[in-house]
Amino acid sequence: MQIPASSCPAASYYVLMATRLDVRNLTVELPTQSGWVRPVNEVSFVLDEAETLGIVGESGSGKTMLSLALMGLEPPGARRKGQVWLHERDSAADKRGINVLAASPSEMRALRGREIAMIFQEPMTALNPVMRVGAQIEEAIRVHENRPNQNQIHSRAIQSLERAALSDPKLRARQYPHQLSGGLRQRVMIAMALAAGPGILIADEPSTALDVTVQKQILELLAKLRKELRLSLLFITHDLGVVAQVADRIIVMYAGRIVEEGPTMEVLRHPRHPYTEGLLRAAPHLERGKLVPIPGTVPALNALPSGCAFAPRCPYHVTECDAAVPDNRPADSNHRARCILVSCAQPMTMN
Repeated sequence: MQIPASSCPAASYYVLMATRLDVRNLTVELPTQSGWVRPVNEVSFVLDEAETLGIVGESGSGKTMLSLALMGLEPPGARRKGQVWLHERDSAADKRGINVLAASPSEMRALRGREIAMIFQEPMTALNPVMRVGAQIEEAIRVHENRPNQNQIHSRAIQSLERAALSDPKLRARQYPHQLSGGLRQRVMIAMALAAGPGILIADEPSTALDVTVQKQILELLAKLRKELRLSLLFITHDLGVVAQVADRIIVMYAGRIVEEGPTMEVLRHPRHPYTEGLLRAAPHLERGKLVPIPGTVPALNALPSGCAFAPRCPYHVTECDAAVPDNRPADSNHRARCILVSCAQPMTMN
């Protein structure tokens, strides 16, 4: 990769609609026997109304911990720093919103489900195995009702199952999770997440472990619901093919930090960070013999390099990479990468 000498334009985000989530320098610290580690390290991004933002990275990159921190579900003993401004759907455009990190437990319970909801990675473990599906959805609705009416709550639960495209929703509501297939359980998770009418939905690997046909159906369902309900969707995945189908913008994470961000097709066609380039080389293609794995592994959080965390695995490594953590540099007006070799004039070329 060459280093062009031309200057880059100032970075800016294109605005789709009103901002729903504004994350500023979010850091999550966890206690370990060797000291505090940061699975999420100074992460910043904006999620707009009706937008899908994809978050991509290997296992251990910080994707799931980021989503749990946004929901206030980080592990016991964890520390959160920074700001996470959540703008309620009916709030004024100029209202600053609610800082999730400063919210009390009771305030978070009121926000969780009503304003921001999450589809967890493993529906079989996220669902209660000894409760009927309908009762679990009703519980998600009841917690946000001051004077719950059982008939109305039951009706809303059935409507949520219908919205999630489950056949015979009244029958499904009477069934237990073990009586449903993986695809149906994932639809139940979607119905439960949307039952209280949130404006922001976090989907953590929602199509993992599903066969290709069911995966396609789930992705199409999420796209349909986003359009109909004007959902802001935070889509977490390790699959670049999936994120290419669903996301407007993409964030690539490595060792807790954002290393590249920008419009999805721009990032995937013209990667500006060596890690993104490596992920694309390692992704399956139709041609045989084209997979090129990234050498090495993600470093342990308690043994990160002094400079760029990806430096030990990087084919473009130079001495300056070890001096300090690189800035998140503009590659063009909407595209940034955390690499000292980044310049807006010449993207990487994948041979």
